[in-house]
Amino acid sequence: MSDLEARLRALPAFPTPLPVLDPGAVPAEPDALFRDWLSAAIDSGERQPHAMAFATVRADGKPVPRTLILKDLDDAGYHFSTHRTSRKGVELAADPRCSMLFFWRESGRQVRVTGVAVALDDEISQRDWAGRPSYTGSPNPDWQRYALRPTEFEFMQAREDRQHTRVEYTRGDAGWAHAVVTTPAG
Repeated sequence: MSDLEARLRALPAFPTPLPVLDPGAVPAEPDALFRDWLSAAIDSGERQPHAMAFATVRADGKPVPRTLILKDLDDAGYHFSTHRTSRKGVELAADPRCSMLFFWRESGRQVRVTGVAVALDDEISQRDWAGRPSYTGSPNPDWQRYALRPTEFEFMQAREDRQHTRVEYTRGDAGWAHAVVTTPAG
């Protein structure tokens, strides 16, 4: 065991007590559970509960994550924004598949939202641009607000025994279905 491995193993785990995720009591729609968990993170004082790792796919097929902020959630999907000519803008233009990963450390909760990004209209994009701290009063034609339209979710609730509870939602022709994701003991 290296010195680093020993230091990493000695780091504190999740705080206790942790919330419990009862797979039998989850809502039929994943947006409802996401909103509940995000609201709990906001109400608890979690720093930047709207921050997430956002992954796109490069032209060579490699995933590329970076940290972004969730701007909104509505019928269009999970909103985020960037310049069209940024790396992520170019990657989304070539392949709209993407994924968001939210992690709320203090509650041991994690949510992965995967789907495709859709560009929203210019009015929404420019309203978002005007709300940025660096806004100078001029529109930015390169600025784009997107919505990730989910096709699947994974909700993970940490447990002290590391046998974390996972519920996965997938969208099919008949709507959303969910199932418990089991992890082999070990």
